[in-house]
Amino acid sequence: MKLFLILLIAPALGFSQNIDLVNTEKRIGIKNWSRVNDDVMGGISTSKIGINNDGNLVFSGVLSLKNNGGFASMRLDLIDLDLEKVKSFKIKFKGDGNSYKLRFRQNDRRVSYSHSFKSVKGKWIEKNIIVNEFKPTWRGINYANYPDLQTEKISSMGLQISDKQEGAFELELKYIKAVY
Repeated sequence: MKLFLILLIAPALGFSQNIDLVNTEKRIGIKNWSRVNDDVMGGISTSKIGINNDGNLVFSGVLSLKNNGGFASMRLDLIDLDLEKVKSFKIKFKGDGNSYKLRFRQNDRRVSYSHSFKSVKGKWIEKNIIVNEFKPTWRGINYANYPDLQTEKISSMGLQISDKQEGAFELELKYIKAVY
């Protein structure tokens, strides 16, 4: 009976349920990432995905604006996850001073839903991003009159660096959580 009451009143007290999409300490979501860089359209940016000595996921490389390039990204398919009532996504990262984007795709849309966040060189930051803060974009174009992100239809997530930030980059990731 006590457990039932705790579960019943926990949301009202501000407690929320989280699902780890990536959690390096629990070894969740650290495999099966793929890279998609501007070489798909003639650019020459490079990136790699790895695990550092601390066990954290690292996205690094060199962003180049040559040949109309200018983006590097990493993506992970999200299969069989119930994200229907997610209110926000919490990410913990350490960066290099560049801005990055957390992106989600739905299997029935060509756009990605994107939210930019700024890193501070060498400093761990935890950011909670409300679902309605993700904006629809496609090939760098923002769409104003487009449906909002439907979390129950999310099929993949990714991290991207773009926006003419030429040069070396490195983003270290501790976790990404879906918050209910």
